[in-house]
Amino acid sequence: MGDDRTDPAWGTFLELGGPADGPLHVRLSRALRAAVTGGRIASGSALPPSRALAADLGCSRWVVTEAYAQLVAEGYLEARSGSATRVRAQAVPAPVTPEADVGTRWEPEFDMLPGIPDLRAFPRGRWADAVREATGALTWGELGYPDPAGLARLRQRLAAYLVRGRGASLEARQLVVCAGTLDAVRRLCRVLRTEGHTHMALEDPGWSRLSATVGAEGLVPVPVPVDGDGLRVDLLRRAPQVRSVIVAPAHQFPTGVVLAPARRGELVAWAREVDGLVLEDDYDAEFRYDRHPVGALQGMAPEHVALLGSVSKTLSPALRIGWAVTPPRWTEALGAEHVGGVPPPVIDQEAFARFLARGSYDRYLRAARLRYKRRRDHLMGELAASLPGFQVSGAAAGFHLLLSLTDCSAPTVVREAARRDVRLADLDAYRMARAEHHPTARAGDSGGARAVAAAGPALVLGYGNLADHAVPGAVRRLAQAIDTARRHDRRHVDAGRAGERAD
Repeated sequence: MGDDRTDPAWGTFLELGGPADGPLHVRLSRALRAAVTGGRIASGSALPPSRALAADLGCSRWVVTEAYAQLVAEGYLEARSGSATRVRAQAVPAPVTPEADVGTRWEPEFDMLPGIPDLRAFPRGRWADAVREATGALTWGELGYPDPAGLARLRQRLAAYLVRGRGASLEARQLVVCAGTLDAVRRLCRVLRTEGHTHMALEDPGWSRLSATVGAEGLVPVPVPVDGDGLRVDLLRRAPQVRSVIVAPAHQFPTGVVLAPARRGELVAWAREVDGLVLEDDYDAEFRYDRHPVGALQGMAPEHVALLGSVSKTLSPALRIGWAVTPPRWTEALGAEHVGGVPPPVIDQEAFARFLARGSYDRYLRAARLRYKRRRDHLMGELAASLPGFQVSGAAAGFHLLLSLTDCSAPTVVREAARRDVRLADLDAYRMARAEHHPTARAGDSGGARAVAAAGPALVLGYGNLADHAVPGAVRRLAQAIDTARRHDRRHVDAGRAGERAD
């Protein structure tokens, strides 16, 4: 179009009918009129030049000029000398605005859901530069259908980064680029099923989408409790049907515990004994504040551990870039087309490869680590001042922490906080099974139950995407919600006791 200030109408579908419906210029007038009054051509849109539309329709230019002239006379179009013929503003009916959109998403003033990084800090300029350069640098062949295993240059850059930054042990050919961690889990579930796996263990509590994904891919998810040292490997051994497990050893979600060194050794020994596979979810291991980051478990046993990661918790989940480093026996099948994985767009893969090559990713992570540490310290200071005596745990890494509750239930606090425009997460929302129903617990053995129930009622407080200036206000409203919840629950307890006395 010569003028791009308004929406062009060149691609509008026009139903012209056949010769029995009248002369072509009449049918064209009728079709254009219907498109305008029906709102398919927006107010102010420029129509194609008569010569261009005539060529598209395979008719004479006269047919188009007659149709345009008729609609100008009727007030639907306006024609100005030296400008395109356009739809008159008053010709298009105003859209009907519904009284309420029932699908409107709640955007609270203070969003403390875990798992979301600081989206305000996304490096828009540097990422845009990388995308622009990637678009110009890709060869014609690379602009075709992508390699299911990922762009070779990105695989090489990622392999070097994981060896250097995460202590992993791999070659680039062992790495497959995926559309995030869940995509990697889906692919691995499909490959494991072909090898005879029927069950997969998961940490409990844990990321609920993992269990849903495992179940959807035909494997039975088996919850295994987590305690202060991480996954209970002794309970994992009680499930002989399980030969694969998903763990987050560097910073378990949502409890925040780190898999203890002895447990790491036990888990590797278990995998070797059953000839199994450990799926290591390395989702936010780059963000460790109080001591050096914990190296990837994969570096201890590369023949039995698959390292899964993504940029969803570092840059943005919108990029959908992830990776899976697997033992060589699984890599070829994981990157095969029949497995059904969908790699990220090639341009984004090339952009991320450039981001890594220039050190932009390392610099961004260093800045983010400092930013999250300051925010964590700020949040913990506000919690100590507003909620003295409340226990905080799991704050050594990542961008969420656990706040244990006393004298009130987590669902009541979540509900009261929502009334104050604060979104919170209840720890119980991430549990797969109640303590007494854990499949790995045995009669007369309370170890599994203690592992699950030890935390008690708690909130999972995310601070990744909470602005620094919003921390005091969010904690103030959280404290108000807890105070109200305490009084609410106390009234219910008192009412129950009164009822018992009356009986």
